Amino acid sequence: MLFKDLFLMFLSSLILLVCVLVSVAFLTLLERKVLGYIQIRKGPNKLGFMGILQPFSDAIKLFTKEQTFPFMSNLNLYYFSPLVNLFLSLLLWLCMPFLTLNLNFNLSVLFFLSLSSLGVYCIMMAGWSSNSNYALLGSLRSVAQTISYEVSLVLILLSFLFMILSLNIIDLEIYQKYTWFMFLFFPLSIMWFVSCLAETNRTPFDFSEGESELVSGFNVEYSSGGFAMIFMSEYSNILFMSMMCSFLFLGGGLGSFELFLKLVFLSFLWIWVRGTLPRYRYDKLMYLAWKNYLPISLNFLFFYMSLSILFFVIFI
Repeated sequence: MLFKDLFLMFLSSLILLVCVLVSVAFLTLLERKVLGYIQIRKGPNKLGFMGILQPFSDAIKLFTKEQTFPFMSNLNLYYFSPLVNLFLSLLLWLCMPFLTLNLNFNLSVLFFLSLSSLGVYCIMMAGWSSNSNYALLGSLRSVAQTISYEVSLVLILLSFLFMILSLNIIDLEIYQKYTWFMFLFFPLSIMWFVSCLAETNRTPFDFSEGESELVSGFNVEYSSGGFAMIFMSEYSNILFMSMMCSFLFLGGGLGSFELFLKLVFLSFLWIWVRGTLPRYRYDKLMYLAWKNYLPISLNFLFFYMSLSILFFVIFI
């Protein structure tokens, strides 16, 4: 019986990861289409019906290109950093709740925070091991940015967790059966979304890949499969953060089609922001994290903590 359970769990996780990889492929197509229409041009529309096969041709092109190894680079770290990065971003998905309670453990939020923090090391190692000044600069900026916004991200998350008094992601949906948390936590929801943009290194906070001044940032020396894996892990993180946003303040909706509609809408917001806003200035980005978001999220944390204690005293 235990063997059957383990086999079913492994199969469910495998199906989830395959679906995530397919979603990543089509998210790139969605991004190219949306950015095309924002810039008043067509996106990919030649390959297959309306360009539907474009992501697969991109994958074939990327993985069949020549793999370069920079002279004097730290080869082992250089080679394994993108692999570990992709592995961590896919492993992150295993804390997502299933209707069948696949790996829905009680400390799934802690699992999410631990793994998302580990992604920083992959970027740092990728930039350092490339033996390029541009890659090192890009990775340093990315690490500083990610660590800064992790602080506000955790404090914002704590406000939500104090209201549900649980570390299980599925409890977020149970408490939003009648009212979405977006209405109770509106400022924090907006702050969470902006922090997610910074955490995933996306426009207007894409300083690790600032093409105009950093020549593509920490991945400048990568080609072929290494670049593709860094690219896939970034888009996998975008989808995961969209899913977290959906569970945190849009009511989740596990087992219903509306969860996927919310996921697509939030992923579209990531692309919309990229097509609309210019890049932020680096010092302003850091000031936003430490001088604005940190005090505001701390104040909200005290407020919601006292509110949950008050509810606990009154109703229990």
